Order: sequence, then C-alpha cells, then structure tokens
Amino acid sequence: MNDNIDFHIKPVGPVSRKFLDHNILTFMEATEFIRQLSYGRNKNKLDLTTIFADNCGTCSTKHAVLKQLAKENNVDNLKLVTGLFRMNASNTPKIAATLAQHNLDYIPEAHNYLKYGSQILDYTNKTSTPADFENELIEESEIQPEQISDFKVKYHKQYLANWLAKQKTLHLTLDELWKIREQCIVDLSTN
Repeated sequence: MNDNIDFHIKPVGPVSRKFLDHNILTFMEATEFIRQLSYGRNKNKLDLTTIFADNCGTCSTKHAVLKQLAKENNVDNLKLVTGLFRMNASNTPKIAATLAQHNLDYIPEAHNYLKYGSQILDYTNKTSTPADFENELIEESEIQPEQISDFKVKYHKQYLANWLAKQKTLHLTLDELWKIREQCIVDLSTN
C-alpha cells in the first residue's frame, strides 16, 4: 500500500506519548503497529489509548487512534471516515454462515477508515485493503475520533432503519437486524 503520508511523532499529546512509549517514532511505524494488532472490541472506546492495554482494536478504535495521532501532530489532511458498505460473503467471508442463516445477501455495515486525499487507507487487520469494501461503498461521512461510539451507532442504526423499510421481503425488526450484525462482528473476531 502506497500511503504517501509520514511524519515524526512528537510528544505532544496522550496518544503520541503512548506510541513513543512503545518506541514507535513515525506515523508509518504507527500504522504498521495498528495493522498488526488483533481485531477485537476495546473495553473503553472513549479512551483511544486502550488499544495498547487491550492489545487489539476494531476498525473504529484503530483508525480513530491514528487520526488522533495525526491531529496531535498538526497533520490536518488525514480524514477519519465512516463508510457504509454492503458487507457480504464475498468481501467478508467470515460472516457467510450468519448471513446464510438469516437469508441475507448482505448487511449494510459502517466501517471506519482513513482518507488521505482521495486515497482510502485501511489498517483494520494484517490483510485489509480498500479493495475489500470500496466497490460496495454506499456512502461516506467524515467524523472525528470522539464520534466513533455514540454518533457512529446512531448513524448506522438510522441507515439500517431506512434500509429495512425498503426491504419488502425481509421481515426483521431493527433490533433483530442489529443482533444479526452483532453476530457478524463476533464472527470477525474469531480466527
């Protein structure tokens, strides 16, 4: 992946200091560290440094911590984005059984990633690339690191409610669809 963005980390904020404490000196080193972390939910999404203690992260916490790192170091041209995409068995094989069990071809999923200019940067896991979802993107919205929790969930649920209303053959409530989505996230956490 040709990211074309790098800078030396200065001890200018809590996230920057955490990376420096781990002997991670540049943004590119930070992205590689984040990419290598296991995929898993963090105990406290509001404290972005929790990824260091938890030794894992989701697309939300991993990309939010990198955005915050850039912000602390006055790098303003890196954006944190929530994109809604059609998560299906092709682009996310680990959820195939859950989708099949509920007769779903796909489920609209909110995914966080970074954008540098028009380039999508995805550090969710060791093998993730924008090609995993960019052809299935429905819409994008720029957010700030503090919006990865409540805002993202509300945005995602509102989209799902509107989507469900248009699905004449699906007889699911929003709560039922959200539970299916949650099972998909659990599926992604397994090796």
